[in-house]
Amino acid sequence: MERCIICVDNLRKYKCSKCSAPYCSVACYKAHSESPQCATRESEVKKTEVGYQEEPTLHVPFPTDDTVPAEKLQQLENCQELRNLLHNPHLRSLLQQIDVAINAQSAMMAAMQEPLFVEFANACLQVVEPMTDAERTEFELYS
Repeated sequence: MERCIICVDNLRKYKCSKCSAPYCSVACYKAHSESPQCATRESEVKKTEVGYQEEPTLHVPFPTDDTVPAEKLQQLENCQELRNLLHNPHLRSLLQQIDVAINAQSAMMAAMQEPLFVEFANACLQVVEPMTDAERTEFELYS
């Protein structure tokens, strides 16, 4: 276990919210937060912070017939309907569950039972692969 960055005698109980430095007490936190060391680490964090951190890609996926071009995926960013849907905490929870699922296919099948997720998937498809007029007419007939 780490030692307090200020007194070095005690084991850390807490981490600085600005720079994640370990400390053991309020007194040590106050001393640390006023030190230039905390400000330096804070500025380093701000330099690397982008708002979100992308997950590293281990390999470049090989293209298939179902691969969506990157330009099309970029269009998802500008879709207001998707932005509105993503405000829903239940949908975000479903997406997180799919992301960490051991069996992604079964997680997707379970999510497709949720009308909210189906609405999200349809909104994504409308941006990436819009329906033709004939497909839209057929869809409206069966809806």
